[in-house]
Amino acid sequence: MSNTVTGAQDVAAAQEQGISSVQSRGWSKQDTTWVISLFGTAVGAGILFLPINAGMGGFWPLVVMALLVGPMTYLAHRGLARFVLSSKQPNADITQVVEEHFGVGAGKLITLLYFFAIYPIVLIYGVGITNTVESFLVNQLQMTPPPRWILSIVLIMAMMSVMLAGEKLMLKVTEFLVYPLIAILAGISLYLIPDWTGAALNEMPSTKDFATTLWLTIPVLVFSFNHSPAISSFALAQRRDHGEHAVAKSDAILKRTAIILLGFVMFFVFSCALSLSPADMAEAKAQNITILSYLANHFDTPLIQWIAPIIAMIAVAKSFLGHYLGAAEGFEGLIVKGSKNASKDDAQSAHKLDTITLIFMLVTAWLVAWADTSILGMIETLCGPTIAIMLFIIPMVAIHKVPALQRYKGKASNYFVFFMGLVALATIIYSIVQAF
Repeated sequence: MSNTVTGAQDVAAAQEQGISSVQSRGWSKQDTTWVISLFGTAVGAGILFLPINAGMGGFWPLVVMALLVGPMTYLAHRGLARFVLSSKQPNADITQVVEEHFGVGAGKLITLLYFFAIYPIVLIYGVGITNTVESFLVNQLQMTPPPRWILSIVLIMAMMSVMLAGEKLMLKVTEFLVYPLIAILAGISLYLIPDWTGAALNEMPSTKDFATTLWLTIPVLVFSFNHSPAISSFALAQRRDHGEHAVAKSDAILKRTAIILLGFVMFFVFSCALSLSPADMAEAKAQNITILSYLANHFDTPLIQWIAPIIAMIAVAKSFLGHYLGAAEGFEGLIVKGSKNASKDDAQSAHKLDTITLIFMLVTAWLVAWADTSILGMIETLCGPTIAIMLFIIPMVAIHKVPALQRYKGKASNYFVFFMGLVALATIIYSIVQAF
């Protein structure tokens, strides 16, 4: 334990020197690259559903969300990075850090949570790609789509075929798609400005509706701004490159990432919300489609009608590919940890494990897409709350329990992050109550 404490104190010593340590080293091109990388990790199809939930309550809940989400994003990811850096193992990932501080049992729990944080996202995008293409066929091409069970399996198999072609190809495809996607979403945000109306401004929800809208949107905010999958590798890179200044440097990079994300995502959300009415947003949610598909069907503008759904398809496909690998690894990890016979060490066992994983992912994604399960419902009750446990709650508990993190104990920001994590988690209770 003394080694753990000493190692964490050495790493965290940069906090004592503060920003001056970072300034003395200056801001490098590599730091900018990390900001762009983390930003690209967060920006995906998730933000295509955020305006729907966020805009249903009108303009004023959006203002509160904009004030909350910046600190939420920065402080939560900062806490997770500090948690990773608290390990005495120089190359420990999040699971190994949890095992080091809380034991092997907790490590298995994190593996389970990691799977349930990513796997539902694959299911969401299976539904998303089906609905986006179906809407495009009906509204833009004026075609009768094939039966949903056929359309969904064809689209999911097409996306998974990229995975079967190899991990390197998948990474190249997703890397190629992310930056054009960012540029086009920014362009659409600007393009919608002439269509801004006062409909959202005139919507004044009751106190109950205001609070409910805010509450149910918190998990969607967590989901849309999440870049935690990259935090382990990011934190370890800062330790390798900056040594004892790793904490201060990672804080600085994460702060800039959060600021850029806040400006980009919330401008897109506000632009969509001001172009549509809360009733339009409710209709989009009922149709279970992305905001871009709804915009394409709503506006009699050829550019929006054709570009928006195509961009939605690209965004959903990119996000599906980006999360499939993590979900597959998580599923294989659960099998290996839960079975004595499963192993990735020998070729035959590894091939069998890969086959089982492929079949499981294909069949479950297809069934959920065929059923047209509510996308925002899954975000509210599965993805958002699970991500909140890993990103908001566990690092804050660690700060109060782990000796290596004691220096951060008692900060007001810790209680804010923990509380917002509980709010996101509590939406599960709301959904259960609503079901009865």
